[in-house]
Amino acid sequence: MNSLPAVYLITDRHKHAPGLTFLETVEELLSSGLKLVQLREKDLSAAELYPLALRLRELTHKYSARLVINDRIDIALAVVADGVHLGGHSLPVPAAREVCKDKLLIGVSTHSPDEISTAAAQGADFVTYGPIFATESKAKLGEPVGPTSLKKITAQIPVYPLGGIKLSNIDMICANGYLRIAAISALLEADNPKRQLANFLRQLHK
Repeated sequence: MNSLPAVYLITDRHKHAPGLTFLETVEELLSSGLKLVQLREKDLSAAELYPLALRLRELTHKYSARLVINDRIDIALAVVADGVHLGGHSLPVPAAREVCKDKLLIGVSTHSPDEISTAAAQGADFVTYGPIFATESKAKLGEPVGPTSLKKITAQIPVYPLGGIKLSNIDMICANGYLRIAAISALLEADNPKRQLANFLRQLHK
């Protein structure tokens, strides 16, 4: 999965750039080079999530990007998404793989190096890991793991550090050997999403 891109957007439909709607903000990022989006709207029913997933599938196809659906394998298969992202209350990776076969990438939320090793051993294609820094959206997960914990990861699997990542601290991610990040607010609520994404990519690739 070395082809996975450097930046992974995780959605929150309540967040958007000034003067734009949520979908307009996502399209602005896609048109600027974003190549991986996770639809993560846990409060929506399947009936509510499906049309939003269809719209994001249209947008990601338009810009040759990948779409991952949080938890809902049924929705992911229904809209012909590229992957599904599993959390602590989702199906185990082997069971999810049995359902989706080779039709979907499987990502897993992890919060420790041991969890990353387990996800890799079970056949996950990539993981998110964090929260790296303190952030309101991840406060319920406890204290941040910190960027130096990235050095403890031994599993050979693409890892997306997540949680409180900003332009001002991406260097701390890179310094610990990782050139990918996942983000929500830092991209969706940027004053200028296009410029923000360009700056993120520049920091990760310099």
